[in-house]
Parts: sequence; C-alpha cells; structure tokens
Amino acid sequence: MNKRSSAIALGLAILAVLVLYSTTYTVSFHEIAIQTRFGKPAGVQREAGLHVKLPFFIDSVTKIDRRKQFVESPLVQASTRDGLQVMVQAYLFWQVKDTDDAAQAFFVSYGGSLDEATKDLEQTLSGAVKAVSGFNFDDLVGPNAKLAEAEKAILAGIAGQTKVGVEPLSVGLSQVVLPQKTTVSVLSRMSEVQNTLAKLEAAKATSQAEALKSQASSQADTIRAFATQWASRIESKGNAEATVYYERMKEHAELATFLAWIDAMRAGLRGSTTYVGDTSQAPFHLFDLSTRVDSAGIPQPRGAASADSNASEDRR
Repeated sequence: MNKRSSAIALGLAILAVLVLYSTTYTVSFHEIAIQTRFGKPAGVQREAGLHVKLPFFIDSVTKIDRRKQFVESPLVQASTRDGLQVMVQAYLFWQVKDTDDAAQAFFVSYGGSLDEATKDLEQTLSGAVKAVSGFNFDDLVGPNAKLAEAEKAILAGIAGQTKVGVEPLSVGLSQVVLPQKTTVSVLSRMSEVQNTLAKLEAAKATSQAEALKSQASSQADTIRAFATQWASRIESKGNAEATVYYERMKEHAELATFLAWIDAMRAGLRGSTTYVGDTSQAPFHLFDLSTRVDSAGIPQPRGAASADSNASEDRR
C-alpha cells in the first residue's frame, strides 16, 4: 500500500510539473513573446517575467529578440556612373519593429525566426548595394567621398523591399574594391591625369618665367634709358662748365700751366716719395732755383727756356 501511494504521489508530482511547464513561460527584458492559439496569433507579451498560457497544443509561445541584428552582404559587382566596375560589400543593422502588429506580422512572415529573416535581408541587401551605380568612383573613395549619400541610397532601397515587421536601421559600406582589370584602367587614367596636370603646371611655370623675364627686361630698359639720359645731362653740364673754365684758362695761359705743374707735383709726390730724376724737366724744374723764369716770373723748364730765348731773338 505504501509503495502504491508513493507511485501515485510521484505520478501526480510529474503531472503537476508537466502541467506547470506547459502552462507557464518566461520573457526576458530584450524579448517579445508572440502567443498563438491553435496556430493563429493570439497576443503579444512584452513584460519581462513569468506568464501563464493554456496548456499543450492549445497555446504556444514564440519569443523574438528585440535587440539590433547584423547582416552583411557578399562582395557584389556593380558599375559606377562613370563606367568603372567595382566590388562592393555592405552591412545592415536591423531589428523587429517595436509594435504588437509589427511583431505579429514578423511572426507570420518568418515564423518568428531571426535566421530566416537574416537570410532574406542578406539577399535584399545584395540587390540594394547596386544603388552605388548612381555615383562616380570618386564619390565612393578618397577624401571627397560621398559615402553617406551612397549608404542612404542603399538603405532606401532596402526599406522599400523589406517585409512588414522588419525595421532597417542603418547601412554601411565595408569594402569598395576594384577588380584587377578595373584597377589597371584606373591607374592608367590616374597616370594620364597626373601627366596632364604636370604639363599644365610646367606650362604655367614657363609662362610665369617668361612674364618675369619680360618685366625685368622692360624695367632694365627703362633704367638704362634713364641712366643714359641722366649721363648725357651730366656730360652736357660738364662740357659747359669745362668750356667756361677753358676760356678763362686761355686768358691766363701761363698761370694755367703753372697751376697744372703744381697739381702734377702734388699728385706725384703724395705720401713718402723719393724722387730721382732730371730737375730740368717739368714739373720738377720748380725745385731748381737756378731755373730761368719768363717775363711773367714763372720758372720754365730747360726746353721751354730755349724756345723762349729763340722767340726773343727772332723778335730782335
């Protein structure tokens, strides 16, 4: 009797556990519970904790993660607006929309499976990546890239193709690479651009150099003309003053000659000078006190004295 009572008690305990297991469920803080009755959606439970449902096949519960999900596309070949073939890879952050109707629609579309939704969104993302065809290659790479605009275009394409209950959050381009053939084409084009820029810079430098040379030549001609004109004025002034001086000297030729001898001696005996020579020759005849003087009292060199004597004799 005791064994039978123990078996019955054990059976009742097991039954109670089974009933409790089949009539309760828990919801985590990051989950939404979709409750179905006879296979049809019967409600949404958002509150975290322990909840009750009808047992066995009557009610069933499917829990959906409300956190952000990540999906990445494979490398997809696309053509840019300027005709280059590129390989593009993008990623997408998404989540189940945070409304009861959207959660139930997600359950109907994917059976509540995030994996099924991820596979579907991967295909959608692969198709939407081709939105880069509306951009030039320079818009996708480099310092002036318009990646934000390209990502918005891809996100808009995804939003128009997703099923009800899925909320695309953000899209990013993880890779933009060139196939080998395209790489060669791009490098060749870049080389041509660089050569063109180099030629333009060289032509610009040559033009600037010619302009500077022409300007310098013009300025040099102006300075040279001014210097020539100024030199002509100085020369004319000097000639005029020299003419006046010469005319005055003609009136007193003997005095002018004497002053010239004095200037020559001053120039020749400047500083510490030792003179060895003939004092009968001008202007050093002035040192010879026995030198003959002319009628004006100016000492004359030996040759000049003879000439003066001859002239006196001729006059007699």
